[in-house]
Amino acid sequence: MPRQVSTCHGINQNSTKMKVTKLLLALLLFVGVTASAFAQLPSVKLKDINGKTIDTATLSNDGKPFIISFFATWCKPCNRELKAINEVYADWQDETGVRVVAVSIDEAQNAQKVKPMVDAAGWEYQVLLDPNSDFRRAMGVNMIPHVFVIDGNGKIAESRSGYTEGGEQHLIDKVKELIAASKK
Repeated sequence: MPRQVSTCHGINQNSTKMKVTKLLLALLLFVGVTASAFAQLPSVKLKDINGKTIDTATLSNDGKPFIISFFATWCKPCNRELKAINEVYADWQDETGVRVVAVSIDEAQNAQKVKPMVDAAGWEYQVLLDPNSDFRRAMGVNMIPHVFVIDGNGKIAESRSGYTEGGEQHLIDKVKELIAASKK
């Protein structure tokens, strides 16, 4: 049985039409990821959940890879993905030193829901608020959940939309691959 990719748009991506569309999107994504592998993060001023202003161009992890995950409080696949990552995050940090930055695209009227949700979930990630979707647009994110793996030089190494159960393993594998490549 094929794995189902969940997005917040409730699309069942297992239909024949969706498989063709998915294949075309995968090809476009490959081209986009290849082209974006050299792209730096755009400069957008966001606030974290404690009110501190952060320039997204300065996001880094001391020369190690990191992950940026776009989500919303109302997006069930987003929350499943971040919950799954949270369950293994301490191990990931011990193994690789990876850092996760979660970016909420909740609009201003819902932004007050983000901190209570993060606190209740026990997420140890840095959480940024993008209520006007400026960073989301600058990164070309059209659907959530959307995850970027950023290499140790701040360049986008991978980009993907949707969540498949167990997909978080691919993220850490990519991080390990980037770390190994940086040591050569």
